[in-house]
Amino acid sequence: MIESPQSFIVSTECQKAAERHGFRRRLREENGWAAFQSTTAQGTIWLASGGVSGPWFLALDHGGVIEEIRLNLVPLDGPGLARFRFEDLRELYEVLPQIYGLAASLPDRPLRTFQTKVRDLPSSTEAERLIVQRIGQNIFRESLMDYWQGRCPLTGITDPALLRASHIVPWSECESDADRLDVHNGLLLSALWDAAFDRGLVTFADDGEPMFSSELSESGRTELRWHSRIPLTNDHRFRLAQHRARMEAQS
Repeated sequence: MIESPQSFIVSTECQKAAERHGFRRRLREENGWAAFQSTTAQGTIWLASGGVSGPWFLALDHGGVIEEIRLNLVPLDGPGLARFRFEDLRELYEVLPQIYGLAASLPDRPLRTFQTKVRDLPSSTEAERLIVQRIGQNIFRESLMDYWQGRCPLTGITDPALLRASHIVPWSECESDADRLDVHNGLLLSALWDAAFDRGLVTFADDGEPMFSSELSESGRTELRWHSRIPLTNDHRFRLAQHRARMEAQS
């Protein structure tokens, strides 16, 4: 089923697919599987094909990515922890941006980046602590942009200037930097939704559907337009339960 060794065309297509989606470091080919890594994302991906016309195969070794991409596994021997099949390159190209975004933000990369950047910074005064906090919030936003692929999952808005990194459990209430920078403690929302979410005028059910506070006006509810539920993990749901409790207490 797997072409081994890869022909020139298959090898070239695998190289292009990996490079265009952030995995620019080619490692080796073994049994028809070409391995690639990234300097900004964790884990290794492997690409293979049955021939120049497909099908195409992807293997992953990052458990967090495998859990969140929700693709059907194929019973195929190969590298990594899981393998997936795509009938053509278009299907493969559609999923690779999500693979990169997840690999770049899971599980603790934002925390490690933050720790590196603030290691030598003083934090004894309020002004110094605000600088450290701003660095953390910028890293958190960049990580959410990767995780949500630069798109508000509710509205589909992709304009960076209109997107906000919304903490589910507020920064000041988190018990540790790991909690503050965990991408599962955040949603990438358009500015209006972020304002409503931050003020407890809207929250989300376990299925990702918006829930509106009784304090929200009818005109405000009308302007909060959306077309897709937010795809949530159990880690999101755990934190959103706390957010819902806060909203209910405010009502």
